[in-house]
Amino acid sequence: MARDQIDMTPVESRDDLVAWLAEGEKPRETFRIGTEHEKFPFALRDLAPVPYEGPRGIAALLDGMQHLLGWEPITEGDNIIGLADVTGGGAISLEPGGQFELSGAPLETVHQTATEIAAHLAQVHEVAAPLGIGFLGLGMTPTWTRAEVPHMPKGRYRIMTGYMPKVGRHGLDMMYRTCTVQTNLDFHSEADMVKKLRVSLALQPVGTALFANSPFTEGRPNGFLSFRSEIWRDTDPGRSGMLPWVFEPGMSFERWVDYALDVPMYFIKRGDAYIDVAGQSFRDLLAGRLASCPGERATLSDWANHLSTIFPEVRLKRYLEMRGCDAGPRARLPAMSAFWVGLLYDDASLDAAWDMVKDWTAAERQALRDEVPRRGFAAAVRGRALLDIARDVLALSRAGLARRRRLNAAGEDETIYLAPLEDSVARGKTPAEDLLEKFHGPWGGSVLPVFKDQAY
Repeated sequence: MARDQIDMTPVESRDDLVAWLAEGEKPRETFRIGTEHEKFPFALRDLAPVPYEGPRGIAALLDGMQHLLGWEPITEGDNIIGLADVTGGGAISLEPGGQFELSGAPLETVHQTATEIAAHLAQVHEVAAPLGIGFLGLGMTPTWTRAEVPHMPKGRYRIMTGYMPKVGRHGLDMMYRTCTVQTNLDFHSEADMVKKLRVSLALQPVGTALFANSPFTEGRPNGFLSFRSEIWRDTDPGRSGMLPWVFEPGMSFERWVDYALDVPMYFIKRGDAYIDVAGQSFRDLLAGRLASCPGERATLSDWANHLSTIFPEVRLKRYLEMRGCDAGPRARLPAMSAFWVGLLYDDASLDAAWDMVKDWTAAERQALRDEVPRRGFAAAVRGRALLDIARDVLALSRAGLARRRRLNAAGEDETIYLAPLEDSVARGKTPAEDLLEKFHGPWGGSVLPVFKDQAY
């Protein structure tokens, strides 16, 4: 989750909110790629979760990273809760259960993304190894119960923890026991945003299948290939899902603002204090009629923070966030960005992808999304297996990356990062199915080897 924004500019009207989104439009030549990935810290000695406090805790890890990198500490009260690279735009933040997230800087190429990820993992290892901490790249904790997972000292998470059980069965599992990899991509106009949003929403189940990597819960197979994706089906329907209205005529920045205004808030922040307004309306805040804070008026910080608490399969801020994929091994982190860059940053591939999905109905899109957590590549739409669709979509992504012709020092273009995805499609197996084969075979029915197999 993004760190809280600080911009106390007053918001006078709904038009201000629309204009704020529209300011995300960028010339094509300034398009960037932002990659975020989360990972589970675990104690090497006993594979337990890592607490925040103590000489071998998360705070000590962040302190060590701060001294190594020289990044600015982000604090809440007396607690360090993240780090910010004020020169490059990257940040390290904590998810509710201690998941360690790199929010990458906005970069020009996937090559730079891969370099950034490799450098980050090397830096984390340098600090974490003496503390006896390892990191796991999975979509869901394979052994820990929810009660075993520590809580990070962040005010927004305390408010969310109290609210989540009121609106779904799996909200706390989402917060404390899942990890994802995301990519953030730009648009050059409102029409470009709409097209990219529609294509990426329709094809998000393809990403979910390609990266499905959460088949274990509390030491046993859970019956799913991406249980992280299944969790989102019952977290909070008021702020998640496939957004069928995006495909209706008239989709625009205004339509997104109207949607977001009706998503209940979690909090507003004033100074260092989080004020619990869970379930209340941003419309009322905009009008100065918030029940718990009468007379309080909205700021741009409130709006940016509110947008960061909306969790559909693709999220619009001043860029688009692809949100459908489980965390996974190192090679799959830049692969995720490469996959979407090839589809969305090349006009021919974007047009072809839209032609592929434009006739799908809302019911068909939803059925595919509902089926993919359990069935992966075997899910189907209009009688066609998702594996076949994934093969075609990967080909479009490869062609788009090849036309971008962004070369590394060895003269290779960005298609090299699609290799792990093309391997999965060639074999017809998701990463989760590979893990299940090991569980039922050489691992002898134990999930504990996953802490070595999927460690960074």
